[in-house]
Amino acid sequence: MSPGFGRGSKGSGRGGRPPAGLDSDISGIRRRIRGVWAREYAVRTRVNVGRRSAAAALAAAVLFAGAAGCSDDGGDDKDKAADNAPAASPSATPTPGTAGGSNDLQSAYRKVVGDVLPSVVQITTADGSLGSGVVYDDKGNIVTNAHVVGSATAFQVTLATGSQPVTAKLVASYPPNDVAVVRLDNPPGDLKPAQWGDSSSLDVGTIVLAMGNPLGLSGSVSQGIVSALNRTQSEQADRTSPGATIPNLVQTTAAINPGNSGGALVDLDSKVVGIPTLAATGGSGTGLAPGIGFAIPANTAKNLADQMIRDGKVTDSDRAALGITATTVVGRGGDA
Repeated sequence: MSPGFGRGSKGSGRGGRPPAGLDSDISGIRRRIRGVWAREYAVRTRVNVGRRSAAAALAAAVLFAGAAGCSDDGGDDKDKAADNAPAASPSATPTPGTAGGSNDLQSAYRKVVGDVLPSVVQITTADGSLGSGVVYDDKGNIVTNAHVVGSATAFQVTLATGSQPVTAKLVASYPPNDVAVVRLDNPPGDLKPAQWGDSSSLDVGTIVLAMGNPLGLSGSVSQGIVSALNRTQSEQADRTSPGATIPNLVQTTAAINPGNSGGALVDLDSKVVGIPTLAATGGSGTGLAPGIGFAIPANTAKNLADQMIRDGKVTDSDRAALGITATTVVGRGGDA
């Protein structure tokens, strides 16, 4: 059964229960694992007993040889002493830089969170739908997903720098690529626009962090890597989306859950490289498939956002299109 894909907006994913018998299967696996360890321990015990017996026999032989040597004149005592000197045990050499590397990575994570999280907002519509957005500029323009705004034109936006929501209005929406822009009515002076990176320079394996408001938990961060590039996926059609097929998506292992849509996917240079949009679901749409999420590339989001801010609409989406006009041709006798 092929996986489906659910959007990370409120209500787009359903938690699935494990299929019947899964718990018992897991218990059986655990019992088998415990059995393997028990057998391995027994084998090791028998080997160790044998080694202790051999060691005792060797010690007895050494004592006998030592007693015989005492009655000898012993011209080579120094050589014997050198031979009997215990061998130096190899010292364990720690892997250089391991602790320093993990500390450096943790420091990098903290810096990225401190740099970008103040630019991530929570967007709420009149019907209670919830999503995320990224501050685009100091004029109060915020980039988000088209399915987050849906058909709404007015919003409540909660900034990371303030507890009281502020009002915003729709600038434009482009559902074919699932990108929209809303604008704050009264942008605060401490608004912090995000820094945007070049998504064309991403590589598989690049470490990324996903920031947003999953399940309404504001200011949440998950981490992962870019696991694939240039994916094409189709959204589920509903009242907020026509079921667009979106190309060139960035696939990531960073967790994307309902409410993450429209947030920020960022690299360790504190640059936004994508807009989290989709999360894969299991067969028949039951539950999210962990570790498989998709984001709109930053270059696509920037291109569309610039057009919407400048022209109030998208004039060039870089998507191929075929225009067809249907005409009814009436033949002789009135037959079509």
